[in-house]
Amino acid sequence: MPGVPPGARDIEVTSLAYDNRAVEARTLFFCVPGFTRDGHEFAPDAIRRGAVALVVQRPLGLGVPELPVADVRAAMAPAAARFYGDPTAELQVVGVTGTNGKTTTAFLVRSLLEAGGRQTGLLGTVKSVIGGVQHEVERTTPEAIDLQRTFRQMLELGDVACAMEVSSHALELRRADAIHFAAAIFTNLTQDHLDFHPTMEDYYQAKRRLFAEGGPERSLVNVDDPYGARLAAEISRPVTFALDNDATYRAAQVQTGLDGSRFIVQGPDGATELRTPLRGRFNVYNVLGAFAAARELGVPGPRVVEAIESAGQVPGRFETIDEGQGFAVLVDYAHTPDSLENVLRAARGLTTNRLHVVFGAGGDRDRSKRPLMGQIASGLADRVIVTSDNPRSEPPDAIIDEILEGAGNDVEHNVDRREAIATAIQTAEPGDVVVIAGKGHEQGQEFERGRKVPFDDATVAREALRSAALTR
Repeated sequence: MPGVPPGARDIEVTSLAYDNRAVEARTLFFCVPGFTRDGHEFAPDAIRRGAVALVVQRPLGLGVPELPVADVRAAMAPAAARFYGDPTAELQVVGVTGTNGKTTTAFLVRSLLEAGGRQTGLLGTVKSVIGGVQHEVERTTPEAIDLQRTFRQMLELGDVACAMEVSSHALELRRADAIHFAAAIFTNLTQDHLDFHPTMEDYYQAKRRLFAEGGPERSLVNVDDPYGARLAAEISRPVTFALDNDATYRAAQVQTGLDGSRFIVQGPDGATELRTPLRGRFNVYNVLGAFAAARELGVPGPRVVEAIESAGQVPGRFETIDEGQGFAVLVDYAHTPDSLENVLRAARGLTTNRLHVVFGAGGDRDRSKRPLMGQIASGLADRVIVTSDNPRSEPPDAIIDEILEGAGNDVEHNVDRREAIATAIQTAEPGDVVVIAGKGHEQGQEFERGRKVPFDDATVAREALRSAALTR
């Protein structure tokens, strides 16, 4: 690290921290400037708790050695990698980035690598798995110090590989720096996170960081996506996958229904027939990307085929809720215009009658997508019920009104999400499909001042189905 004071070289450091509350004796504390608070302000408390040195962007003069850097956040990843012994030099890491499909693709990659005999960890939106043990997660991609510590834990607990989701926030904020990626998968790029990225070009450039020169050993890119096609043209030696365009791995003869999907993959090994319990054309892309990654990483073809056939549902991703009713209920995380469109088009192909959708939009996030989602829902579903999602600091009714601006006149709304879900289920008829979109695997609703109320779409849907069965 540049600018290390001579006296600081002899200081023993036994831990790293960016949160003053996590500081203990002999900690190197990173004073990270945040969006609302500046880590430099917490340096005095960090010292009281045992910090022996600080990484700073400006001098503080607090009596302990200071290591000046141009960007504290950027300095964390390489420092953490070195501190934990550069674990991803040994751990085979597969990163998955894109607007939609990251979670399902990462789950699949882990299953396929394990089918090839490699104990594999998982870092994602729904859960993490370290040494075979599941853990809850707070964010899709943790901070660099947490990441590198986790990679070291994986190695110590017997993992030889890791499948991880890599968010655009993490890439922009340099959390994923200093990771040696054996492979990286680009799923797609559609409108989302424009509350954080000023423009779609900024959003794309953040994703592109994962594939920069000197990045992953193998880059797997969906070239049916316009941004994916652009990415493939900008990087060296991409491995491509697609349904509609020429690609290294191309799916053909795609059939998808309530019982899953089947298709033929044309790839370097010739034609391979795949069957998967995952439904919908959008899931074919996820399976295809995971298949390509596994084969490129040397997992034998027969093992891959067998694992894809047995890979189950991912929580909150086109998840079927079945209580013996005569219609389908699907819970999905779709919370962007493109993902909502994908899910509704896939659901339309599964229904012999009416398509219902219950959805909302998150507060304190990109507002421009709200009327677009309203327009998509009213254009693709027979019945639309707009409700609350995670309103956070915004009035729930105001969010609903913005969604309704893009919807047609024949749209229902109910701010109570539990009631909205119950209404759709209680009035559904045989052959219908009810889609509950937006929250997927999430276990709570977020309101003002950080208040979180327990809420699980799948559980609420099951309760509504059981209640409806008792009254019929």
